[in-house]
Amino acid sequence: QVLLVESGGGVEPAGGSLRLSCAASGRAFSNYAVGWFRQAPGEEREFVATINQSGSTTFLADSVKGRFTISRDNAANTAALQINNLKPEDAAVYFCAATDAERCSVYVCNQRANYQYWGQGTQVTVSS
Repeated sequence: QVLLVESGGGVEPAGGSLRLSCAASGRAFSNYAVGWFRQAPGEEREFVATINQSGSTTFLADSVKGRFTISRDNAANTAALQINNLKPEDAAVYFCAATDAERCSVYVCNQRANYQYWGQGTQVTVSS
């Protein structure tokens, strides 16, 4: 089992930047692919980005390509989501998720059902 804690959310104006962090504890972090999802009020939780166990493969949702970057540091047991050029539609609670599914080391895992472990989320607010 792995425990995930997100941080780094806050209030930023449109066009601003935030860096979200996901700290993991428990079993070896390098065994887990990591995904970021977000959920706005009244909306379904949606996929944002994923990175495989080794960090060699990343995949981002079309809506955030060119603005978001996902990364990880297995030695530090952390993953990060760099958000640049914030847009109002980026406002949501952002969740870090992890899975030890071997297939996610090779294939893109961009579905909620792929992930076994979830953090509590961190709020991102975009001020006008």
